[in-house]
Amino acid sequence: MAKKYVTDKIAEVRIGDQVFTLPVIEGSEGERAIDIRQLRSETGLITLDSGYMNTGSCTSEITFLDGEKSLLNYRGYAIEDLAEKCSFVEVAFLLINGKLPTNKELDGFKMLLNDHSIIHEDMVHFFDGFPSLASPMSILSSMVNGLHNFYPEMDDPKETLGLTAARLLSKVRTIAAFSYKKSKGYPLVYPRFNLSYCANFLNMMFDSPVQPYLINDVVVDALNKLLILHGDHEQNCSTATVRMVGSARVNLYSSISAGINALWGPLHGGANQSVMEMLEQILADGGNYRKFIDKAKDPNDPFRLVGFGHRVYKNHDPRSRIIKKACDDVLKSLHVEDEPLLAIAKELEEVALNDEYFVERRLYPNVDFYSGIIYRAIGIPTNMFTVMFALGRLPGWIAHWEEMWKSPDAKISRPRQIYTGPLQRKFVPMEERE
Repeated sequence: MAKKYVTDKIAEVRIGDQVFTLPVIEGSEGERAIDIRQLRSETGLITLDSGYMNTGSCTSEITFLDGEKSLLNYRGYAIEDLAEKCSFVEVAFLLINGKLPTNKELDGFKMLLNDHSIIHEDMVHFFDGFPSLASPMSILSSMVNGLHNFYPEMDDPKETLGLTAARLLSKVRTIAAFSYKKSKGYPLVYPRFNLSYCANFLNMMFDSPVQPYLINDVVVDALNKLLILHGDHEQNCSTATVRMVGSARVNLYSSISAGINALWGPLHGGANQSVMEMLEQILADGGNYRKFIDKAKDPNDPFRLVGFGHRVYKNHDPRSRIIKKACDDVLKSLHVEDEPLLAIAKELEEVALNDEYFVERRLYPNVDFYSGIIYRAIGIPTNMFTVMFALGRLPGWIAHWEEMWKSPDAKISRPRQIYTGPLQRKFVPMEERE
């Protein structure tokens, strides 16, 4: 049983001649924070922290990561163990329920996912209202927000959260596949009761009356791993958005819709899409990747290689080590190792792992680099990459929303600011203004 955070230490803040004491709290993994919740009431001051880079907005029992040590744990379990030994459905259950399922619990959860995989037929007609070039993320966000109109009982989360979590996990997968089919003008493929979560998604994406989709176990395994690796990542932009919107007691569907929109941003969920666009740029320039490596090393050149290094992980991203093998297995299984775009990616990977410039700066290929290659290889279009990210992140969002909802410390999010505009002015009537 993980220990709760403790507050047996204090910090001192000196403001002029006055000294104020603030509690120092320590989490179960040893990370420490100065508790400033009473700072303004005691001192009249607030803290200023652009981007909340040094601010903890909550305590959480869901995910722990240590960027210096390349650690990522869900509910206390190492990501390496989960990715190697679990399915995405098991990990989703873990994130939402706080424990790994028994066989009976897993069977029941799978049955819920199957029972709620079909979306209401009225919602199917919504797809016709979107332009053919509509962004899949825009469609996904709109459709998820619309789910509340069909299932308003979620207004009492204490009674229905388990059902709603299963409904979201299953229906979002169907919505994503349907949006792809509609964008191509192809007939919809409905979910099948006899397929696993990931196999079902791939079948809905790629099966057709002309060419039935053949389930490839290597591809299914890689997709399971990708979704697991994206399951949660502490208080990132989209997760913090889900919590912030949910703090107003907004229903789960609308909170998740807000998280999808946050993930849509190119600085957040769009990184693997940017990787493929970079590779396409290199290919269009003749495939001379060495030229682009030299440009990345040039401090006066604005070009940078996407998919290398990570803002949080100062050494290897533990997720990239896991997905690298899955990437190699997928390329080999599908016989696409020599496809031009993927060949360039493999060359870049080789350079980044051995070139002194990259090694010294710890610019290793990250999870976004490898995930983009896998998605490209299995046929998922580039504009669907962020949708795939959302599918993986969904159980983490649900878990954080529930944790926020149940926390006795939860308050509506209301950040402060430091005003830097003009001083109060005397109002000038219209006829006197120059």
